[in-house]
Order: sequence, then structure tokens, then C-alpha cells
Amino acid sequence: MFSNYAAKHPEKASEFKRRFEGRLPEGWEKHLPVFKSTDPSIATRKASSDVLNALAPHIPELVGGSADLTPSNLTFWKGASDFQHSTRGGDYAGRYFRFGVREHGMAAVMNGLSAYGGLIPFGATFLNFISYAAGASRLTAVSELQGIYIMTHDSIGLGEDGPTHQPIETLAMLRATPNTYLVRPADGNETSAAYHIGLTHRHAATVISLSRQNITMFANSSIEKALHGAYVLEDASNPQVILCATGTEVSIIHEAAKLLQSHGVAARVVSMPCMEIFEEQSLQYKESVFPAGIPVISCEAHSTFGWQAYAHASVGMKTFGASGPYQALYTKFGLTSENIANKAKALIDFYKSSNTVPAPLMRLSQI
Repeated sequence: MFSNYAAKHPEKASEFKRRFEGRLPEGWEKHLPVFKSTDPSIATRKASSDVLNALAPHIPELVGGSADLTPSNLTFWKGASDFQHSTRGGDYAGRYFRFGVREHGMAAVMNGLSAYGGLIPFGATFLNFISYAAGASRLTAVSELQGIYIMTHDSIGLGEDGPTHQPIETLAMLRATPNTYLVRPADGNETSAAYHIGLTHRHAATVISLSRQNITMFANSSIEKALHGAYVLEDASNPQVILCATGTEVSIIHEAAKLLQSHGVAARVVSMPCMEIFEEQSLQYKESVFPAGIPVISCEAHSTFGWQAYAHASVGMKTFGASGPYQALYTKFGLTSENIANKAKALIDFYKSSNTVPAPLMRLSQI
């Protein structure tokens, strides 16, 4: 039957085969947006919207939607239409799903679409609410299905909604889940890299963690560098300390490095958008990012659980968040460049007194 169909409709048959064989359209990567340091500061959820708008017209099998947070998740791309009956304002050629307030159901539908084949599903909500979907999103990973989870409002940086909406333990949970890639981009180029990871890992869950607050576009970031999971964003001659962060906190350690430099302390800045991808790199590459003998301090507006693999000290959340303007919350919880710089100097002094800097646990994992 398919041979007869292919003879009559060769283009449609070829497209059908491509999708069900899991091959992305030729040249799709060329449509990934590249951001410049001169571009305006935007939230990574807005950068995500830019990437989705650039890719969706060229990857017709990409389908998905939001669990009732479309205006916040920014997942409805230009030219999209709802998968709905015409009496509901949509059509069955539509690729956008209005999932409603049902995060678990959304993830379960994504699993069904992925298991059937020929489609790449995404779903969106606030990062904190992937916990409601955890039963099904875990099933994405354990069943080796493809699912892209676009999770916005990814930290205490969402501000006034308070502790009920501010994820603290969520990243640690996701990083502990096998076959799950957690990507927390620091700028636009890293956001493009996050989608690259989600689209090319055909048998794993990918969670993209995106900010509400604006971020800086870095001169030295790139899609290629971010696809290593972690990389040196800013370096210094003979660094005395390494500052490492993810997402919006990369801007904070970037400023902390400048403060340290003004006090005569050389610091390397490392952006680590995806621990799982970094773990797949060679030991040689890992040690080029985190050389032996240099203390590492991490910064993330989440639980510090798990950072012991890379850092000698961590600045993060030890309690739930609070309600208030995000700038005030970052100050309240010590997520500032001044605090990071002071902690870094204390860390340097600590290891000077002991005359040895132990290797982070990531090296022991190679044994």
C-alpha cells in the first residue's frame, strides 16, 4: 500500500518516511538564531520565543502547547493555529495545543505523541509546576521517548508570586532523573543550544529552564560552546578562583569577576547550561574547564544539592523563597556579585591556609 502511495505522492511519502525515521529536515540548524552582545537584554523565555518562531516553520513535526500559560510561556509562534475543531476557532492542521490547567495530562499526551512517532512534542508551564507532571515526565525518560519541556519563570527571579511558584528543589530533582537533560541557558545563544539539545536527543526528556527577568547577551557565548554543557565564558591569566553558574546567575558571577579583578584577584567565569551534556565530554575537556588546583565556587538561585561534583563551595537557596521584587529577593538570599566576590576571596584564603585544593567529585566519577 505504501509503495503505491509513494508512486502517486512521492513528496508526501518522502516526508512521511523522514519523520517516522526520526530525521530532522535538512539544514534545520541554519535557522537557529544567533544573538550578539549588542542585542537588547531580554528574558530567556523571550529568547525561547524567538528560537521557536525561527524553527517552527522549518520543522513541521514540532507540535505542542502550554498548560494554560501561553501568554507567560510565550510558546505560540507567529502563524501557529490551534489543533481544534473549526467551531472552536482552530483546525486539524493546527500544531498548537491548549492543554488547560493539567500539567500531568499535558506530559502524558506528549508521551503518546512521541510513542506513536513522526512528531516531536513540546509542553510548557512554569518550572515549579513540572512537579505536577513528574509522573509523566519521568515516563518520558524511562520509556526513552522524546519530549521537550519548555519551563519558564525558573527561579525566585519570578518575584511577587512567592514561594508557591518559586522552584527551589526542582532542578536537583530533574538532574537526579536518568535520561533527562536539564538545560538552563544564560543568554540567547545558550537558548538556541537548548533547543538543539531537545531536538537532537530523540530518546530522552529535555527540560529547558527559562527566566522571567531580563539577561545580558554575552560577547563570548555561542551555540557551539554551549553544546559542550559547560565552557569558559571569560578567562583571566593564572586564575585564582573559578566562578561557575547557570542561567540568570551567570550575569551575577560575570559582575563578581569584575569586582574581584578590581581587587587584584583573577577569576575565570564558567557558564554551565547543562550538567548532563558536560558529563558526556572527555575528561580532557572537563579538566580544561575546571583545571586541578583552582578552587571553584558555584552560584544558582536553587538548592545547592548536587553542585559538590564541580564546586568546592556553593551559593544558592537553603530555604523556600519569598514574595517581593526579584532584585530584593536576590539581595535577601545573598545572590549578588558582592557576596559572590567576598565568598570567592574567603575560599581562596581557606585553601591557601591548607596548601591543597582537593579535586571536585567529577574527577572521582572517572575512576
